Amino acid sequence: MRSAAVTAEGDRIRWVELPGEEPARVYVHGLGASSPGYFTASAAHPLLAGRRSLLVDLLGHGYSDRPEGFSYTLEAHADALAAALAAAGVRGAELIAHSMGGSVAIVLAGRHPDLVSRLVLVDANLDPLPPTPGSGGSSGIAAYGEEEFLAGGWAQVRDRAGAHWWATMRLAGRTALYRSAVHLAAGTRPTMRELLLEVKVPRSFLLPEADAPLLGAEALEAAGVHVVSVPDCGHNIMLDNPEGFARAVAAALDTDGRPPGGAPAAG
Repeated sequence: MRSAAVTAEGDRIRWVELPGEEPARVYVHGLGASSPGYFTASAAHPLLAGRRSLLVDLLGHGYSDRPEGFSYTLEAHADALAAALAAAGVRGAELIAHSMGGSVAIVLAGRHPDLVSRLVLVDANLDPLPPTPGSGGSSGIAAYGEEEFLAGGWAQVRDRAGAHWWATMRLAGRTALYRSAVHLAAGTRPTMRELLLEVKVPRSFLLPEADAPLLGAEALEAAGVHVVSVPDCGHNIMLDNPEGFARAVAAALDTDGRPPGGAPAAG
């Protein structure tokens, strides 16, 4: 386990690091998740192994510190991640980032372009979501007020999340979980989608085949973002279809980011 202080107060981001060749690959988890739990099997897959790999937990999540005074905006998450990567001597990394982590990665690429050489976004949030009481994910959490969530709303979220998601969500600080969800649902200005269109590095977006077509896919493709559907999976592509995920990521890390022949990634 490695770590770096990323705030003026000394709060630390922690990560699991696998040795290998440069440039590094950085794996970033989604809301209420943890990169070692979600990405270890992928980083060690024969199609992806052999590269220096950092499985990073964002502030408030997993093994990292849970500061109560941190804002947990997407920009603050991105700047904290940038500080951790700089401390680790990482430059020009390939980012494989899931869900909220994908949103953070987009902001990181815009604010700290020297740290990012390629983006592989895994069913990432690109657009703001209205708070929706009773729903799952960030929009459901954002429907609470902060005091309401901390006073007991978190238990309702726990029951909706189910045992699998709660296995890592329970490790997140409750303030961190709430604020991260609120800011993810609100998005950025310009939006994450608009920021992604302007990023200059090679970009790929992986989504479950059942959710295709991706909203705005034509505009993304026209801007050079390769949109790839992966079969036999839900939102957690890397857990639901590990082989299909590894093949899709390996293809996205190729020169043009497309699976062989331009076809959807196979399972």
